Amino acid sequence: MLLIDTHAHLDSSRFNKDRAEVIKNARDTGVSYIVNIGADLRSSRYSVKLAREYPFIFATVGIHPHDAIGLDANVLAELEKLAGEEKVVAIGEIGLDYYYDHSPRDIQRAAFIDQLVLAKKLNLPIVVHSREAEEDTISILKEHYRQGGTGILHCFSGSLKMAREALELGFYLAFGGIVTFKNAGGLLEVLEELPLDRILLETDCPYLSPVPYRGKRNEPAYLPYVAEKIGEIKGVSLEEVAEITTANAIRVYNLGDFLKEAY
Repeated sequence: MLLIDTHAHLDSSRFNKDRAEVIKNARDTGVSYIVNIGADLRSSRYSVKLAREYPFIFATVGIHPHDAIGLDANVLAELEKLAGEEKVVAIGEIGLDYYYDHSPRDIQRAAFIDQLVLAKKLNLPIVVHSREAEEDTISILKEHYRQGGTGILHCFSGSLKMAREALELGFYLAFGGIVTFKNAGGLLEVLEELPLDRILLETDCPYLSPVPYRGKRNEPAYLPYVAEKIGEIKGVSLEEVAEITTANAIRVYNLGDFLKEAY
């Protein structure tokens, strides 16, 4: 069984004492590949560093909406340079966060658009963060992705309407530990309606640990708990979830050339 964690933050300082061990644990539990996500310049650089050090880790680069106020021409130029690294597979984590509003909303929208334009220029998918910003997120995606391109709505928690609109645009939806929470009822109802061939698995570690580790530091080794829950919801085996979601991750991140030895 082969699993891909499509969204991790192994650059987090919470892994400073045991990062190598955490990565080894992931491999030992069947998580064969990890995509480490950039959220600012520091984490984008670190993600590229991890991808250089580990053959089974890939990177994305981008500026999270929390830090959108700091996105200028120089930052965008460095992101483009970093994106030229061989194992950078997407632009992200980018998007809109109207829950915290750490950056003004108009600046968030501008930064989102600037980065997805960069992604389209480089022919890379995007990794989208959207919280309490469903209408604006879909509106921007519709404006820029009607004619092609793809990406991921990470840690999806939106409505069924949003999910269907994203699928129509060719996007994938990623789910993590939240699906194991007792209060996830509405999200599970959405998940029931989605085709498995457009679903991805993620941990978003060190955040959002699945049950039975809720409240503790998350790590890629816990991804099988997410896969098991999705299998339960969809009425399929863990092995089928692993096979289909892994194929989805390879497709959206264009990992095929990197993984030829595994397939």
